[in-house]
Amino acid sequence: MRDLFVQGKKNAPCLIFIDEIDAVGRQRGAGLGGGHDEREQTLNALLVEMDGFESNEGVILIAATNRPDVLDPALLRPGRFDRQVVVPNPDLGGRLKILQVHTKRTPLAPDVDLETLARGTPGFSGADLENLVNEAALHAAKLGQDKVAMHNFEEAKDKVLMGKERRSMILSEEEKRTTAYHEAGHTLVAKSLPGTDPVHKVTIIPRGRALGVTMQLPGEDRHTYSKTYLQNNLAVLFGGRAAEELVCATITTGAGNDIERATALAKRMVCEWGMSDEFGPMALGKKDEQVFLGRDITNIKDYSEETARLIDQEVRRILSEAYGTAKRILEEQRPLLEALAQALVERETLTGQEVDLIMRGKELPQAAEFALEDDDTSGDA
Repeated sequence: MRDLFVQGKKNAPCLIFIDEIDAVGRQRGAGLGGGHDEREQTLNALLVEMDGFESNEGVILIAATNRPDVLDPALLRPGRFDRQVVVPNPDLGGRLKILQVHTKRTPLAPDVDLETLARGTPGFSGADLENLVNEAALHAAKLGQDKVAMHNFEEAKDKVLMGKERRSMILSEEEKRTTAYHEAGHTLVAKSLPGTDPVHKVTIIPRGRALGVTMQLPGEDRHTYSKTYLQNNLAVLFGGRAAEELVCATITTGAGNDIERATALAKRMVCEWGMSDEFGPMALGKKDEQVFLGRDITNIKDYSEETARLIDQEVRRILSEAYGTAKRILEEQRPLLEALAQALVERETLTGQEVDLIMRGKELPQAAEFALEDDDTSGDA
């Protein structure tokens, strides 16, 4: 570290860039979880060089990290790192510019609209968008195309968002039927509640670790979420479990991830966001701290046992209300649930537009054939 600054002074004026500075700039702890003297010596050397007795005129230090929360406070005080520039995920305009950069050398078909792609990828980082372009080019190459078309980008987006298709995984007819009703339940609840994110695609083809996926994409970038939006989202998560119970008269392990996500969301509504009628605008409990930083080994429960019991009751109430909402919607619109499930069994995948047609009671058009025969039978990790 000292040699780095010696070289910098020799070449002044100069810029020194340290990437992933949390590797050496992690907060010095109390030794819990194991110490690392070499790293702390490196950090001390860096601190001395940044604000020692000698001036480092003409040497500007720039660093980057995606974990600013674990940096040592001595690094961030005025006189050392004076400016902190947050680089969030790009907005619509940023995504469009990034797509233009990554498609500069990619032969695109006339039907490719990068602005539409940018609108359909909210929350994507620059790396996600680069991966999207690469996956679209690979899909076009598999089909023997000399240009990348819009449907290649759609397939690539599904792969990035939902995981790789596992067509080699054979489901029994009973499992296929149950999965179809499960995903139809998610879809119908999402379409019936106001303010929920639009349904992008529904499939009962296994992707990643899931037997089926209902993918929702927000119509625009979201930065805050209302209480109503979160309550409706809980109901959507329970739509699959409610459909299984309503139609199949049983419940399966397929809703495990839905229940886990719903429980975590309800707890945050109560304990972090003040969205509970019982507690009001009150933060309960402290967030996890990393033991290797020398902080608390477990969460500090800064409330009584009685309050803990009330938190459990409030979380259970929120979840029960969401489940009741989902079940009521499915009972009232049972014919639509049957129609969606039947279409999924026949087609295996439905787009958002096809779901809209079913909801309006219209016939579905013939499905376009773009997939390769016997594709993805090898299955990569």
